[in-house]
Amino acid sequence: MTAKQTRRNFLITSAAVTSGIMASAAFSKNSTNTAAPAISMPERILGSTGVKLPIFGLGGAGQTPLSWHGKEGDAVTLVQKALELGIRYFDTAASYGPSEDYLGKVLPPHRTKIFLASKTDQRDRDGAWRELERSLKRLNTDYLDLWQLHHVSFTEELDTIFSSSGAIKAVEEAIQQKLVRFAGITGHHEPEVIAEGLRRYPFHTTLIPVNAADKHHPRPFIPVVLPVAQAQNVGVIAMKVPAYGRLFKPGGLSGMQQALGYTMSQPGVHCCVIAAETVEQLENNVKIARAFQPLTEPELSAIAQRTADIWEDSTFFRGWT
Repeated sequence: MTAKQTRRNFLITSAAVTSGIMASAAFSKNSTNTAAPAISMPERILGSTGVKLPIFGLGGAGQTPLSWHGKEGDAVTLVQKALELGIRYFDTAASYGPSEDYLGKVLPPHRTKIFLASKTDQRDRDGAWRELERSLKRLNTDYLDLWQLHHVSFTEELDTIFSSSGAIKAVEEAIQQKLVRFAGITGHHEPEVIAEGLRRYPFHTTLIPVNAADKHHPRPFIPVVLPVAQAQNVGVIAMKVPAYGRLFKPGGLSGMQQALGYTMSQPGVHCCVIAAETVEQLENNVKIARAFQPLTEPELSAIAQRTADIWEDSTFFRGWT
C-alpha cells in the first residue's frame, strides 16, 4: 500500500466513524426539520461540473457566527436552518476561524445531498496537502466537492502555484485519490490574475466578486473574468454580493433584492454565496432567492447607477491580498 493510499484510507475511516455517530444522533433529533421547502430556489448547472445547484449558497466567513469563536450554538442553528430552507451549497475555508468545525458538527448526516466547498491559501504542494487533511477532519467528511485556491492576488502567486512543487500538484493528487471532486480558483483583488489563472489551467470553478459596484471600478471583474469563464465553461460563483452591506448605504441599493438580482442576472454567473448574521437574515435572503427573476438591461443599469457615488467604499475588499 502506498503512502497516498494510506493517507486516503485513514481519512476515510476517521470521517466515516465520526459521521456515522453524528448521523444517528442528528437524524433522531432533527428528522422532522429537513422537509423540502414548499417553494424551491431556481437552480443552475455549475459549469463543467455538471452539478445543478440552487442559485444561493451559504457563506462561511465574514459577518456570520460561522466564523466567530464562541458562537457554536448560533452557528449550528444557522446551518440547520439553511438545510431546512433547501440550501445545498456550503462555502468555507481553512482560514475561516472555526467555520469548518461548526459545519462539521451539522452536515455529515446530509453529506450526499449537499455541495461542500473549502479552500487553501497555501501556494506550495506540501502546505496545501496539510490544509486539505485538516479541512477534511474538521468537516468530518472523506471528500470535498470543491477545493479552491484561495484569494489568489498576484501573478507571482500563479507562478508558484503552477511550479513543479506548487499547490496545483496537491489539487491534482487529491482529485486522483478522490478526496476532491472539482478544483477552483478564487480572488477579490485583481481580475486579470484570475483570468490568467483560468487560461493557464482547466479549473472547474472560479469564485469572484460580482456586484453592482463592480462596473465603476477601474479594473472590474465582470467584463474581465466572465468572458474567459464562459468560453471555457467554468462555473462562476459570485461573492461580495452586498459588499458586507455597504451597497445599502444611503443613496445606494434598496436591499438584497436589488443586490442579488443584479448579480444573478449577469451572464455566466451560476450561483452566489452570501453569509448571514442571523436566522432571520438567512430566511429573508432565501425568500429573495426563491423569487428571483432575471432583470432587464434598463433595470441593471438603474441599479448600477445607484452605486456610482458609493463604489469606492463598496469595493474596499479589493485591497485585501
